[in-house]
Amino acid sequence: MSAFVHPDEIRSRFSAALSAMYRAEVPQYGDLLTLVADINAQTLKTDTANADRLAASGELARLSQERHGAIRVGTADELATIARTFAVMGMEPVSYYNLAPAGVPVHSTAFRPVDPAALARNPFRVFTSLLRLELIEDEALREEAAATLARRDIFTPGARELIDTAERTGGLDEAQTDKFVAELLETFRWHAQATVSAETYERLVAAHRLIADVVSFKGPHINHLTPRTLDIDAAQAAMPARGITPKETIEGPPARECPILLRQTSFKALQEPITFPSDAGAVAGAHTARFGEIEQRGCALTPTGRALYDEALVNKDFSALPDDWTAMRREGLGWFRYRATPQGLAARAETDDLEALIDLGHVIAEPITYEDFLPVSAAGIFQSNLGTEARASAYAVDPAKADFEKALGRPVQDEMALYQAAQDASIAATLTALGLAQPEAV
Repeated sequence: MSAFVHPDEIRSRFSAALSAMYRAEVPQYGDLLTLVADINAQTLKTDTANADRLAASGELARLSQERHGAIRVGTADELATIARTFAVMGMEPVSYYNLAPAGVPVHSTAFRPVDPAALARNPFRVFTSLLRLELIEDEALREEAAATLARRDIFTPGARELIDTAERTGGLDEAQTDKFVAELLETFRWHAQATVSAETYERLVAAHRLIADVVSFKGPHINHLTPRTLDIDAAQAAMPARGITPKETIEGPPARECPILLRQTSFKALQEPITFPSDAGAVAGAHTARFGEIEQRGCALTPTGRALYDEALVNKDFSALPDDWTAMRREGLGWFRYRATPQGLAARAETDDLEALIDLGHVIAEPITYEDFLPVSAAGIFQSNLGTEARASAYAVDPAKADFEKALGRPVQDEMALYQAAQDASIAATLTALGLAQPEAV
């Protein structure tokens, strides 16, 4: 029997193929990749200390291939099957995001690798939203949208067969992997032919542009792919000179010496020609949804740090969050990964106190990259690119996490537990390397 391809490799092949397809569909995405590569190269050249830190922590190796995408599905079956699909690629649902209070009628999760080694190989993520049909106030339109979604299958028969095969046998071989990637691309591909009439489309748009985007097409076309930059402010400033029109503001925390969480910007969504079916033949129209996004990722914050950040968002004053790695670590505001230095490995350590070991130069603490998303920022990106004002009053409902997980077919993982585990594992490995703890039995 042929050997299985590792899920990390399947994920890398799919993300590369998806990027190539999206670049062909949206040429300006290619311009965005070039801009980000140029900004990153310049940043690494001028900030050698940061370049050395990124190289030592393994962040530099993953930088050029890092992407996150976003899709929106319409039914519980679509969400459950996409979960099974991403599992083949070693991606798990992490965190629950309720965007309805921000005026966007979806709730979401992010599929991504959860193991630090898998993240280092390829941290491909897909922010996946499920439409909340119950938030469509017009009952007739809600029923029509549900019926339209029920008629479609966003997965090819070949993709469904290979998902079943991977679950039954435990993986995919080389030939199966190639076919799986090719078949799955069809789910994410752009289709310019709407599945609803122009009149129905306009009614869906009137309810919410995102509802129209989810319901009106054959599949959940990838609506953006996002490269990671080391300096989003420089990228934002450079976009106009490259013929790219950025959104007005950068979503997320303000610029800091010690970056935290996630900052995002994008170019304005494209107005793309589409056709609507009618008895008289195809009717020409236009649709706005797909855009290009750039992100800058910083340190993951602990629950205490996130509480301070959320309070700062409300008060529009971020001074309570120290802009200093040592202070953030000592105050328990950020998650850190620890490792022994060559000096520490050569010395005979006499204490297991991490702060003392850091002061001695025996241990280094590096911020753990935030791998997840911010619901307020996600809503801001959606709204700015859909031309939609916030409708918080209309969608101010309690989170429906239990309903989402039922549709998903599994619980979402807790991002804080994942960061805690990564930090704890690094501490244990560091103390073991310094001879201060016994290695765990395998």
